[in-house]
Amino acid sequence: MTREAWTDGRMDEFKEAVNLRFDQVNRRFDEVDKRFEQVDKRFEQVDKRLDRIEGDIRELRQTVERMNTRMTTGFIALAGLIVSGQVFF
Repeated sequence: MTREAWTDGRMDEFKEAVNLRFDQVNRRFDEVDKRFEQVDKRFEQVDKRLDRIEGDIRELRQTVERMNTRMTTGFIALAGLIVSGQVFF
């Protein structure tokens, strides 16, 4: 019978030790969760910056397209003037 009492007592100690370790693991996971919250906030900031950058790129593309259209029109007009000048003079 003494062996059973010893085993029961050891099992109680083991149970307490396991519970203590799980409590420590839970605290560590709480810390990890806090870190992930910080990382999530950083990603939100990066997403906002990327949205602004994408908007700027869109505006730049539109500007370049308008400039390309105007230059093409100007070159065609200039070529027409050169050809008409050669024909009439």
